[in-house]
Amino acid sequence: MTTVNDEFKENEEVVMETPEQTDEIIESGENTEEIEIVENGEDTLVQELTDKLQEEESKRFRLLADYENFKRRASLDKEALQKYRAQNIVTNLIPVLDNFARALTVEAKTEEAQTMMTGLDMIYRTFVQALEDEGLVEIQALDQEFDPNFHQAIMTGSDEDKPTGIVLEQMQAGYMLKDRVLRPAMVKVNE
Repeated sequence: MTTVNDEFKENEEVVMETPEQTDEIIESGENTEEIEIVENGEDTLVQELTDKLQEEESKRFRLLADYENFKRRASLDKEALQKYRAQNIVTNLIPVLDNFARALTVEAKTEEAQTMMTGLDMIYRTFVQALEDEGLVEIQALDQEFDPNFHQAIMTGSDEDKPTGIVLEQMQAGYMLKDRVLRPAMVKVNE
């Protein structure tokens, strides 16, 4: 007759496995599928986390690059704004400059008219100097090779003494503000 205590001991022996017995079961191939599933699950989890980390790092680097590009563009815009701050006012004053130049071409016949022309010439030179201080430069056209970036051809002429494409006459002065063309020179070009 077996007692309850004997049954408990038998069950205890079956339930209780030593670490050596567990290693033997694994080596013998029993329950290896479960272990591989767990290992594959951990590998997948590690891979997913690695992918997410790389994605977040990529987003961070793109954001940093966008921020650096923004700072660079803002800096360039600020420099351009400073460089061309006078563009609007200078552009509006170019017709005044043209009118002064036309007024100075009038021939003064009387002494009073000559005095007035001397005063106008002084004002004109001061005005031109103020505009040059802001960066206004007159485009040289006469006897230069025609350049559509700086000249606007409104007429053609013929002069055998000069090569084709040379500016024969300037009808209206052209101006640049620093390195930007405000108005091209209107010219007559040799055919």
